[in-house]
Amino acid sequence: MYRVFGMSSSGNCHKVKLLLEQLREPYDWQEVDIMRGESRTPGYLAMNPNGRVPLLQVGADIFLPESNAILNYLAEGSAFLPTDRLQRAQVLQWMFFEQYSHEPYVAVARFICCYLPPDHERRAELPRLRERGHQALKVMEQHLSSRRFFVGERYTIADIALFAYTHVADSGGIELVPYPAVRRWLEAVRSQPGYVAMPA
Repeated sequence: MYRVFGMSSSGNCHKVKLLLEQLREPYDWQEVDIMRGESRTPGYLAMNPNGRVPLLQVGADIFLPESNAILNYLAEGSAFLPTDRLQRAQVLQWMFFEQYSHEPYVAVARFICCYLPPDHERRAELPRLRERGHQALKVMEQHLSSRRFFVGERYTIADIALFAYTHVADSGGIELVPYPAVRRWLEAVRSQPGYVAMPA
């Protein structure tokens, strides 16, 4: 059985939970509250020196960090990761896009709005974060305007990776109203067997 160390309200952690549920894999979820410093304790840092969640335990002393690396590991041999060489590369393409061009803006805007005090100095970052978040959503909208899913007209871990923070973008002040194709895609993800919602 896998053990997952994660924070349920984190989009990066929700990716892992969603895939495990859809794979119907048994797992033990260990809640880690990063806001209380639980990922910075000596015990946790011994498992993941980077001090972040999620973290997947795959053996007695074997731990795999980074949400998208975990998705690739878990999806191997399943319908969620194509066997076609080009399509696998395209899945990775969108997962790299998520971590480089999407998550640093959409997720960080959500973090500032939901977890920091209203008078926190980081609120000054929001206009830039929202601008860059909308840039990412425009790329997604263009791609999805003629497709149901991101790769090969099938639901893959690329969709799971991008769904995690896109579906809560509005909580960071990034409205999804201008993106009808993205909103249709979100509903298609929610309709997948085994879907579980992320806690508010």
